[in-house]
Amino acid sequence: MPALPTGELRRHAIGLLPAAAVCGAAVLLFGVQLVWPGYVLLAVGLVGAWLCDRSGRTERLAPDLALIALGQLIISTVSLKADLSNEGMVRFAVVLGLAVAVPFLVSRFLYREKTIRFPWRTGQRWTLVQWGYLAAVVVAGWLILPFYFITSGVYTNWPTVVTPDEIARLFVGVNAVGTWDELFFICTVFTLLRRHFPVWQANLLQATVFVSFLWELGYQSWGPLLTIPFALVQGWTFTLTKSLTYVLTVHLLFDAVVFAVIVYAHNGWPAIFLLAP
Repeated sequence: MPALPTGELRRHAIGLLPAAAVCGAAVLLFGVQLVWPGYVLLAVGLVGAWLCDRSGRTERLAPDLALIALGQLIISTVSLKADLSNEGMVRFAVVLGLAVAVPFLVSRFLYREKTIRFPWRTGQRWTLVQWGYLAAVVVAGWLILPFYFITSGVYTNWPTVVTPDEIARLFVGVNAVGTWDELFFICTVFTLLRRHFPVWQANLLQATVFVSFLWELGYQSWGPLLTIPFALVQGWTFTLTKSLTYVLTVHLLFDAVVFAVIVYAHNGWPAIFLLAP
């Protein structure tokens, strides 16, 4: 077998099968809420990855997929239905926080690797194209999201918010989950998969987990027509910029529009949407 470049792991196309099983388990766990079949598929994927490593075709595929499976396992312990009560927000914070923290700590202190990183600062200034893309994201959300949320009725997947306290809780919740999305799906899942697969394959795999999570969270009906491209573009953007700060800015700008639309759908204000039904 030819020598690999320093720092590069052995890869083989067969490794895509266990990776697809581990990431596909998210469809069962979050998309259709079949928890035990989802756990079985996670186990099948991890055993397959171990066999691939043992055969010498791949290297460290099983340990990396185990981190992705561990995060999914932690998330699956709670319902992802939006809950703005004190108990619900604390439960979300603890469980989602653990889903990021535990794989990171295992990778850093048990594996003694620094694969999972959160690159807030890259030392690179954003280009005019990047600034333009941020503006385009806001405009696209402003045009599309009111039609999606209201005509599909998915805004009812979020609690009715009327009082200032409820609206503030929704704002915190939407932004907190949006931040977590990038920490887990991009900086953890996508980054781990990139060690073993080309960008396009790793991106499709991470998008499978990302979109399944968003489905249970409330982006249902024809929501995947929006969330699938969003997840793929976020992975591609991170590949190009290598900046968590940038992809997080994109996400939070989009979520700012989501927040405004949910408030509007429940209350009829702020009346700022040109194409709102």
